Amino acid sequence: MRPDDTPTDTTARGTARRTAATREPYLPAATQPIRAVVWAIHLVLPLLGLWLLLAQPALDIEWHDNPSHFALILVVAGVNVVLGGLIARASARRGDARLLLVSLVFLSSAGFFLLHGLTTPGIFIGLTLGFELAQPVGLTIASAFAFVSALPLGAGAARAVLRYQAVLWTGLMAALTAFGVACLVPGLTPLSGPLPPHGAGLGPYALIGVGLYTASAVMMFRLHRRRPAAVLISLITAYALLAEAMVAGMSHRLWHLSWWEWHLLLTFAFLFVAYSAYLQFRREGAAGGLFDAVALSATARRVQAQYEEALEELVGHLRRRTESGVPVVTRLAGRFRLTEGQAAVLDRAGAALAAERDLSERLGALVDVGRQTRVGLPEPDLLAGTLERVRQAYGDVRLSLMRDGRLTPYGAGPPESPHTARTLAEGRVVRAEGRAVHPVTVKGRLAGALSVPAGATAQDEALAAALAGQVSISLENARLYRELHTLFRQYMSPDVAESLLADPGQAALGGSLVEVTALFADLRGFTAFSERVSPGEIVEMLNRYHSAAVPCVLGNGGTIVQFVGDALLALFNAPARQDDHAAKAVRAALEMQDAAAEVSRQVVAEQAAGRVPAVEWPTFRVGVNTGTALVGNIGSPEFRGFNAMGDAVNVAARLQALAEPGTVVIGQPTRDLIGPAHVVPLGDLSLKGKAQTVRAYRLVALEWRNE
Repeated sequence: MRPDDTPTDTTARGTARRTAATREPYLPAATQPIRAVVWAIHLVLPLLGLWLLLAQPALDIEWHDNPSHFALILVVAGVNVVLGGLIARASARRGDARLLLVSLVFLSSAGFFLLHGLTTPGIFIGLTLGFELAQPVGLTIASAFAFVSALPLGAGAARAVLRYQAVLWTGLMAALTAFGVACLVPGLTPLSGPLPPHGAGLGPYALIGVGLYTASAVMMFRLHRRRPAAVLISLITAYALLAEAMVAGMSHRLWHLSWWEWHLLLTFAFLFVAYSAYLQFRREGAAGGLFDAVALSATARRVQAQYEEALEELVGHLRRRTESGVPVVTRLAGRFRLTEGQAAVLDRAGAALAAERDLSERLGALVDVGRQTRVGLPEPDLLAGTLERVRQAYGDVRLSLMRDGRLTPYGAGPPESPHTARTLAEGRVVRAEGRAVHPVTVKGRLAGALSVPAGATAQDEALAAALAGQVSISLENARLYRELHTLFRQYMSPDVAESLLADPGQAALGGSLVEVTALFADLRGFTAFSERVSPGEIVEMLNRYHSAAVPCVLGNGGTIVQFVGDALLALFNAPARQDDHAAKAVRAALEMQDAAAEVSRQVVAEQAAGRVPAVEWPTFRVGVNTGTALVGNIGSPEFRGFNAMGDAVNVAARLQALAEPGTVVIGQPTRDLIGPAHVVPLGDLSLKGKAQTVRAYRLVALEWRNE
């Protein structure tokens, strides 16, 4: 598609909407079959009439009336000058090259047509050569401007035309002046001399103008198909009639009907454009945009952007509800030279668009609040984020929460009255002081109140109610998750809990074979310690050790499967997959021993201070092994647990039993996966329940690569 062929104006968009609505191909008025035929007949009839007059000389009667000719010329030239001036004014306002060239078409033809009238025999001078040549010369010059105006001018060509517009104006005025002096000053040039007996004209050179007008009409018609507009149709018709006028002017039969025909064609051409402009002026009530449809696509896009900017400014004012001494519509009407009717339309369109924007933003806020209602977001963060978002769309939204039986503001503000709380508890909305207070519920009970600025429409009220409902859901989810965090997540590994929350189907009985690294740890000396202390002290000891050990496992991505007395079993690479699960497991084991050693040091200090009985506390020993295990939910439909079964887990337990207190023992598969490490070989060990020996190592330290 060429630069000037892109549809950009609102008429084209309206056409597209009508096409979608009717599901029928749209044809501009001039291209619908019947209208196109009628239009073509009107253009062909003058040429048929000319042929008939020339073929039947008896019909081509003579009518010689100099004053009527002079008056006709003055009227048509005057109309032409007005049209050319209006288009030139539009060109200056829009900075458009095509409008400039079209204005030169009208002004050049008007100028030479006026010279033709001034040289009417018997008015100022006698019959001269200039009287006969003024019209074809003027129309030929105008045809050149018409042809260039119809071209799809690019940005560079348009800038060049505008840059040299002074030269074009000066050249045209100079040509008109020179031709006028040559025609009106007797004896100065042959143009002021007598007309030859058989007339004069441009001869075959007149066909150049005919061809240029024809090409211009065709190119304008192509533009009209992409950007339908009445003014384009009138301009196309004018170019076609001007081409026919040049053909009619080649007959040279002065004062005969065939000679008067080209005068009538010129008159119809210019009056047709004037009438179209008048109709559009009556429809729009202003002359500012009469010829915008003729402008270049770049100009149309620029004008459209200006109107969109004006509409956006109006919408912004309407949405902010700002007022000033001069209404914004009045200011915009002055800036864009809009009539009262157009300003009223702009006001209604702006109000409708502002309402649509408000609706879209409020719906977007509801969606965002729903997105914030996600698992794990603490209630304070949830409420703060929710209020910040909804205030952008709904205005001054306030929230109160039930505290000790009263609705207490979330943030600053006075508490709601007991009467308001009772009304909200009944599920009713309280309206007062330009606000609507909606109940916020959790499990069917009043948990808070959401105060929203009162809406102007039923739609606003519905959106406010929907917002209160969404806040209720968010608050209930946050509190339910907090309960889950306490009652559910703390009884199992976070990975298992989160996996079950995201996909409850994972709780089904069964499992799959997965390569895992199992970490098994227990407390050496636990039995002897238990015999010497009370049950409460046993629990305190276990909690202190496990409180130190659990973060080491979870911090490295491990999953704690179970606590069995003083023993702890953790898995790596299940249920969440980990590429370096063996390395993470042994790092967790070393960190556990460091944490347990710190607990032992604290206990020794407390024993020295007499706060803890002087009984030797047990010490952790850890075994780690890697291999394939059956991982999944094991148990019954009524009660089940996440666990792992297999030789890899059993070997980890056996290695732990062989480890010295305070040490970590790993199997060969784990050693092969962790890379460089400081280990002490323990040789091939015979483990209980294993027919073959197992090679093991005592892990002293781990050297990390690219952590």
